[in-house]
Amino acid sequence: MANVTDLQTKYSKLAQEYSKLRAQNQVLKKAVVDEQANSASLKEQLKQRDQSLRKQEQEMDSLSFRNQQLAKRVELLQEELAASEAKGKKGKSKGDSPSQHGLQTQSVFDEDLQKKIEENERLHIQFYEADEQHRRQEAALKARLEELEKDAEQHQTAVDGLTTKYVETIERLQSDKARLEVKSQTLEREAKECRMRTEECQQQLRRCQSELNRQVKQSSSVIQEKVPFNDTKFSDYNSLNVPSHNRRHQLKARDVSGQALSFIQDLVAALLNFHSYTEQRVHIYPLDSSIEPISPLNQKFSQYLHENAAYVRPLEDSFLQLHQSITEDTVTVLETVVKLKSFADNFSTYTHFLQKILPYQLKSLEEECEAPLCTTALTAKNKELQSDMKKVTSVFEKLQNYINLLALPSVRQDAMPQSSTSAVFTQLAACLHCLHDAVKEMSKHYNQKAGIEQELPTVTQKLCTTTECLLGSLGSLTSSTGKIATFFSNNLDFFTSSGYNPRGCTVALNPLQAESMLANKKKAAIYISAIKKARPQSVPYREALSNRRILTSSTESREGLTQQVQQSQEKIARLEQEKEHWLLEAQLGKVRLEKENQRIADLEAQLAAALGGSPNSQTAAASTLAQSQEEAETELRATGKETTLCTSLVGMLCTTPTVEHVGDEESREQLIKTHYMARVGELTTQLQISDSKAVHFHSECRALAKRLTIAEKSRETLSDDVKLANQNITRLQDELATTKRSYEDQLSMMSDHLCSMNETLSKQREEIDTLKLGSKGNAKKNKGR
Repeated sequence: MANVTDLQTKYSKLAQEYSKLRAQNQVLKKAVVDEQANSASLKEQLKQRDQSLRKQEQEMDSLSFRNQQLAKRVELLQEELAASEAKGKKGKSKGDSPSQHGLQTQSVFDEDLQKKIEENERLHIQFYEADEQHRRQEAALKARLEELEKDAEQHQTAVDGLTTKYVETIERLQSDKARLEVKSQTLEREAKECRMRTEECQQQLRRCQSELNRQVKQSSSVIQEKVPFNDTKFSDYNSLNVPSHNRRHQLKARDVSGQALSFIQDLVAALLNFHSYTEQRVHIYPLDSSIEPISPLNQKFSQYLHENAAYVRPLEDSFLQLHQSITEDTVTVLETVVKLKSFADNFSTYTHFLQKILPYQLKSLEEECEAPLCTTALTAKNKELQSDMKKVTSVFEKLQNYINLLALPSVRQDAMPQSSTSAVFTQLAACLHCLHDAVKEMSKHYNQKAGIEQELPTVTQKLCTTTECLLGSLGSLTSSTGKIATFFSNNLDFFTSSGYNPRGCTVALNPLQAESMLANKKKAAIYISAIKKARPQSVPYREALSNRRILTSSTESREGLTQQVQQSQEKIARLEQEKEHWLLEAQLGKVRLEKENQRIADLEAQLAAALGGSPNSQTAAASTLAQSQEEAETELRATGKETTLCTSLVGMLCTTPTVEHVGDEESREQLIKTHYMARVGELTTQLQISDSKAVHFHSECRALAKRLTIAEKSRETLSDDVKLANQNITRLQDELATTKRSYEDQLSMMSDHLCSMNETLSKQREEIDTLKLGSKGNAKKNKGR
C-alpha cells in the first residue's frame, strides 16, 4: 500500500509538472508570435521611414538647388547694383540734384538686400546643421535596430531550443505515465488480494481474542481466590510477597522505549543541525569571515557551537543503552532502571552547555541589531528571538530537574513515593508541551526574520542558503518536540501506573523482590520445559510463547495487522513452493512411469523370445513371468498398505518405496535443490534489475527536476529580456516620432520662410526693374539737356 501511495503521489507530481510545462510552452509560443509580429511591424515602420527620409532628401536637394539659383540671382543683382552705382557716380558730376532722391532710395534697397543676404546665409547654415544631425540620428537608429534584430534572432533560437526540450520532456513524461499506470494497476490488484487476506486474518484474530478473553477470565478468577502473605507484626517479612512477572508490562515498556528512542534520535539530529547551521550563520552575518575577521565574541561563540556534538551525541547513546537494558527477561520500574541515571547526567551536561552559550547568543543578536543596515522591524524580531532563546533554555532546565528526580530512585531506595512519581511524570508532560510551544514560537520568529533579511540589499546567496537550512532544522526540531510531547501525554497512564506491586501491599517494588521474581520466572520456565518433555503431544513451550507474543503484540499495537499480512504472504509463498514441489513430483512420476513401461516392454520381449524357443524355455519364461506378476502384485499391495513419510529442507512428501527405486529420493532431492537454486538466482536477478530501474528512474526524475528549474530560470530571464526589448522598441518609436514631428515642423517653417524670401526677392526685382527704368529715363533726360 505504501508503494501504491508513493506511486500515486509521484504520478500526481509528474502530472502537475506536465501541466505547468504545457502552460509555459503555450506562453512561450504566444510570446514568440508576438515578438515576430512586433519585428515585422518594426520592419514596415523602418521601410516607411526610409521612404520618408528619401522624400525629405529629395526635397532638401531641390531646396538647395533653388537656394543656389537664388544666390546666383542675388550675385547678379549685386553686380548690376554695383554697375548702376558706378553709373550714378558718373552722372552725379553732371547733375547731383535730380538723382539725389534716387540715390537715397537705392541705399535703402541696398541695406535691405544685405540683410536678406545675411539672413539667407544663416538659414542655409541652420539647414545644413539640421541635415547633419538628422543623418547622425538616422545612423544611430539603424545600428540600434540591427542590434534589436540580432537580439530577436537569439531569443527565437533560445525559444526553439526550449520548445524542443519541452517536447522531449513531455514525450518522456507520457511514457513514464503509461508505465506508472500499468504498475499502479498491478499494485491495485495486489492491494485487493492483500485486503482479502487481511480480512481473513482479522477474522482469525477476532476468534483468537474471544478465546483468549475467556481464558483470561478463568485465570483471573483463579488468581483472585488466592490469599497473599501479609505479616502485620514484622513488615520485613512482607518482601516474601513477590509479585508475578508482568510480561505484558515488559513488552509495553520495550515498545514505548523503542518509540522514545526514535523520537530522541530525531531530536538529537535536529539539535545538531540547528547548532551547526547557527555556527555557519555566525561566520557569515553580520560580518563575512572570508572577507573580514569577525568579532572575538562571535569567534568564541562559534568555538562553543563547534563542540555541540560532544554534548548532544551522548543523549542518543545513553538512551540507546537504556532501551537495550529493557528486555522481556528484566523488571522495568524506576528502582531497577539504572541506565536512566546516565541519561539524566548527559541531559544535565547538555543543559549546562545551553546555559553557557546563551549569553553569546544574546550578544550575537545584539551585534546584528548594531549593523548599519539593520531596520527597526529586524531589531524587533531579534529581541523576540532573545526572549525565545531564554525561554527555551529555562524549559530545558526544568526538564533537567524532572529527569534527575525520576533517576533518583534507581540510586537511592525510598527516595520518592508513588504519588510523587505520578506528579513528576505529569509535570514532565506539561514541561514537554511548553518546550514544543517555545520552539514553535522561535521557529515562527526566525521565519519572519528571514523574510525581512531577504529584502535587504546586502544579502548574499550564501546567507540565504544558510538561513534556509537553519529554518529547516528549526522545523524538524519543532516537529520532533511536538511528537515527543504527544507521545508522552498518550503514554502518561502507563508511566504513572504501577506495573509491579507485591500482593496485599502498596509499597513499590525493590531490587530484592525483582531478583526473586526473575528467579521464580526461570524456575517456571524449567518446570514447563520438563512438562513439555514428559508430554510431547502438547504444544511446545517456545511455540506457545511465540503465539502469545504475536497475539499480545497484535492486540496492543497497530502493527499486529501488518504482521498478520506478512504471515499470510509467507504462507502464500510456502504454498507456491509446495505447488512447485508437487509439479516436480509429477515430473518424477512421469519418469517412473516411463521406466515401468520400459520394464514391461522388456518383459514382453523376453516372453516373445521364450515363446519362439523350446518348451523348456517356454516353461521357464512362463515361470519368470508369473514370478514378475507376483512381484508386481506384492509391490502393489505394499503400495496400498505401506506409505513412508519423507521429510527434507524443502517440505514433506508421502512416498511408496519399491525395490528398484530406492535411490529416487536422493535424485528427487537433488532435482528440487537445483530447481530452487535456479529460481532463487532468477529472483535475485529480477530484484537487481528492479532496483537498478528504480535508481535509474529516481535519477531521471531528479535530472528532470533540475532541467525544469533551469528551464524556468531561463524562461524568466528570456521574459525579462523580451520586456526590456519591448521597452526599448517603444522608447525608440517615441523618439522617432518626436524627431519626425520636429523635422516636419522645421521643414514647414523652412518652406514658409523660403516662400516669404521668394516674395521679398520678387518685390526687390520689381523695385530694381523700376529703378533701372527710372535711371535710364533720367540718363536720357540728362543727355537731352
